[in-house]
Amino acid sequence: MSGFDISVILDALPFLAQALGLSLGLTAIALIGGLTLGLVLAIARLSRYRALATFAALYVNGFRAVPLILVIFWFYFLVPLLLGRPVGALYSVLIAFVMFEGAYYSEIIRAGLKSVRPGQWQAAQASGMSYLQTIRLVVLPQALRKMAPLMVTQGVVLFQDTSLVYVVSLHDFMTSASIVANTQNRIVELYVFAALVYFALCTAGSTLAQRLSDRQRAH
Repeated sequence: MSGFDISVILDALPFLAQALGLSLGLTAIALIGGLTLGLVLAIARLSRYRALATFAALYVNGFRAVPLILVIFWFYFLVPLLLGRPVGALYSVLIAFVMFEGAYYSEIIRAGLKSVRPGQWQAAQASGMSYLQTIRLVVLPQALRKMAPLMVTQGVVLFQDTSLVYVVSLHDFMTSASIVANTQNRIVELYVFAALVYFALCTAGSTLAQRLSDRQRAH
């Protein structure tokens, strides 16, 4: 290998762009699904019904106690055995990411809901609102402002974690960069390019989280 040949990156751009689309798509779906599941789990953990709160706590603590790569393996190998038919790598990964991220987002949301002053809960329920109406109309809008920086930070971590899908042979951005690096024998060029792309996207996310945090402190 001689010199830094940027042409190999330019030639592979369509292939790499398609792979980056998969990584970003996985991140977006897992983010939306994880937030939705996390909200349900957070409300369940704060419920006065002990059985419901206990179930949610077991779910959250269980998923937070194992690495994501193991969860991916569970859904890729075990779910097809239970269903009696293959699920497919993409669907397995999507389910694994949503269920795993749901556990992490539930803790962020639960902390945000608990940060709202008790007087707000009491005033809303004294005015005749139900428990869910109190959360939806009074507590959640206030908590969202406090949770936003942590949600964005978790989204950055989630984007980095999408590189784990290589274990089920999906071609995300990192895997595709490795394929081009090995087939073209241009490891330096491709890995430098991959690092720059991750750096740019993750720095943008971290900067957004910092600005949200600064704005929160200013109020």
